[in-house]
Amino acid sequence: MIGFEYYNPAKIVFGEDSEKSLKKLLKQNGVRRLLLVYSGDFIKTLGIYEVIQAAVKELGIELSENGEVVPNPDIDLVRRLVAQGKEKNVDFVLAVGGGSSIDTAKAVAIGIPYDGDVWDFFEKGISPEKVLGVGVIATTASSGSETSNAAILSSGEWKLGFEDDRIIPKFAIMNPRFTAGLPIYQTVVGIADVYAHLLERYFSDEKNSDTTDYLIEGAIKALLLNADRILKDPKDLNARAEIQWLASVAHNNFLDAGRRADWGSHRIEHELSAQYNITHGEGMAVVFTAWTKYMAEKKPWRLALLASRVYGADSYDLSEKERAYKLSEELKRFFEKLGLKTSLTALGIDDKDFELMAKRATRNGKVGHYEPLDAESIVEILKLAV
Repeated sequence: MIGFEYYNPAKIVFGEDSEKSLKKLLKQNGVRRLLLVYSGDFIKTLGIYEVIQAAVKELGIELSENGEVVPNPDIDLVRRLVAQGKEKNVDFVLAVGGGSSIDTAKAVAIGIPYDGDVWDFFEKGISPEKVLGVGVIATTASSGSETSNAAILSSGEWKLGFEDDRIIPKFAIMNPRFTAGLPIYQTVVGIADVYAHLLERYFSDEKNSDTTDYLIEGAIKALLLNADRILKDPKDLNARAEIQWLASVAHNNFLDAGRRADWGSHRIEHELSAQYNITHGEGMAVVFTAWTKYMAEKKPWRLALLASRVYGADSYDLSEKERAYKLSEELKRFFEKLGLKTSLTALGIDDKDFELMAKRATRNGKVGHYEPLDAESIVEILKLAV
């Protein structure tokens, strides 16, 4: 078990009517000029907009808003929001929605106090001198961005991340009822995203981190159980509550304790979604199905361990490599049960851009920590994904 430092100051208000705490939270954070970021009219349908309007009116907060966020959020919208925030002298950003709205809000929060182009933080990796506070009302269960220190943005063919503990939201309001009206596709790609975050953290080369191993295995079992319940009854609020909480648990960095997570599969998927604008959760289903096939040959031990502990693969009857392949089969079976595609061919993607994407992914060197991948290795994985 390696040494670690854990920090996550996000205040979580979870459960039925949790949105009613918004006024208190805005007051605690001393908000005077608020920028609201969301996507479409769903916040009015869910009654969230009414709650926000009442809170800012009672507190005398000046409100400006933008509801134009789209999946795989783009830098152009962020630049416009930064300009809007500067003009209105915004001092706090509130995101309502899922990962796209939250990551947009985080980018705006570092961009407003900055004199240069906000893309500098993503492209050049510079550290902001000042960051505005961010709050979240989560309406999906997927990215876990509501309690994470990361944001992902796209700019043309580039999809890059930025990490800084100061962009961890000050608060996250999570009412599972808000997720019950999601289309089934958005629900299942969210589940796939949660699973992907758990897998990235499980695939570590650290052999002595039993506590975190068992925590992740337990989280995976809870995810599988409640995914089945949602597939049977999409309105099951208890199952949706479990999934929404798991989304946060999977990505608030607590499960990094004592180990170094992989993240190679995410780098591959980011290239796919930047190039083809596919949905991240479905892209992760494709990549992990292929990545586990590749690792079954190259480095099977962690895959075999997970196959035994979660899926019951017998270490007496099956070799390490066979158990690793069984894990790949189980992942494929689960993602397909969710109704997701598990190959690039099914997504209408051929091999013409494989080398281009592999070179982009490795422009700063190999990616992933379990078994670092160079461009040639990424091409091999993409071929396995066809």
